[in-house]
Amino acid sequence: MKVALAGEALIDFTSVGDLRFQGYCGGSPLNAATAVARLGVPVGYVTQLSTDLFGLRLRRHLEANGVDTRFVLSADAPSTLAFVERDGESNRYVFLANGTADSRYAPDPLPSLPDETAFLHFGSVSLLVEPAATTFTRLVDAQRDRKIIVFDPNVRPTLIPDADSYRRRCQGWIAASHVLRLSDEDASYMAAGRGLEDAAAGWLASGPRVVIVTSGRDGARVFRAGRPTVAVDAVPVEIADTIGAGDTFTAAVTVALVDRGITTPDGLTNLPDDEWRGVLGFAATAAAINCTRSGADPPSRDEVTAFLLETASHPASDPG
Repeated sequence: MKVALAGEALIDFTSVGDLRFQGYCGGSPLNAATAVARLGVPVGYVTQLSTDLFGLRLRRHLEANGVDTRFVLSADAPSTLAFVERDGESNRYVFLANGTADSRYAPDPLPSLPDETAFLHFGSVSLLVEPAATTFTRLVDAQRDRKIIVFDPNVRPTLIPDADSYRRRCQGWIAASHVLRLSDEDASYMAAGRGLEDAAAGWLASGPRVVIVTSGRDGARVFRAGRPTVAVDAVPVEIADTIGAGDTFTAAVTVALVDRGITTPDGLTNLPDDEWRGVLGFAATAAAINCTRSGADPPSRDEVTAFLLETASHPASDPG
C-alpha cells in the first residue's frame, strides 16, 4: 500500500425527509480511503470494526473498493452511527459513538506499516474519543519520521465540549503532520479569531510543510513558508450533496502527489508552483464529481480523466 488511512468507520444516515434517513458507509477517513482506491493508488485502512450488521457492511465496502484491510481489527462492540441533516450548503451532525468498536481501538503493539507506505492520513472524530484518540496519536508519532503525515481535523463543533482544550490538543497533531488540510470552516474554528494567513503562518511554523485550505465554491489554496500562495478555482457542477467532498479532495491531493513521485516531506517543500496548481486542480475536480452524487461517492480515476478531457475540449467562454 502506498497510502494508509487511520480513523473511524461509521454509517452515515442522511436525512431524506422528516425523520427519514438513507444509510451510507462513511466516516471521513473511510471516505478518503475509498477515494484513494478508486483513483487507482494502493491504500490500506487502520481501525477496528464491529461484528454487527453495520460493521460487516463497512468491511464489505472497504473490500469491494479494493482497500487493504489487513490492519482492520474486529470487536463485539457496536458500530458508530452518524445522522446528518442538510442545512443549506452545510450539514448538521449527531454522532452515536459511545463505546463503539472504532472508538475502542487500542491494539498493543501498534500496527507496523509497510516500508512502501509513503503517506499516513489521520484525523476527524476518531480524535474525540478514547482510547482511539491516544492510539492514533501514538501511531502518528511512531511513523512521523518514516511517512508523510496528512492531518485533516474535520472539525465537528457540536461534538467538542471544550473548544479551547480541543484547540490545544490539535496543536500537537498539527505539529506532527507534514500536510494540514482544512476546510475554511475548520480553519476559522481552529484560528479562533486570527486571520487565515496569520493562522496558516503559525501552523507552518509549528511543523507542517504545507497548509491546504478548501473554500467550497471559492476554490482552494496552498500555503507554504516563504513561498507565494497557490490557488485554484472551484470546478462548477450541479451540486447534489457535499458529504465527502473534503475527504475526496484530501485523498485526491495525496494521489496527485504520489503521481508526481513525492515520498518525503522535502518533496512537498520543493514541488514547484505549477505542480501544486495541478495537484489542487486534480483534487478540485475529484471533489466536484463527488458533489454531483448523493452521499460520499468518490469518482474513479477514469471519471476524473474523462471530466478533465471534456473540460479541456470545451473551455468556458470568456465573458469579456
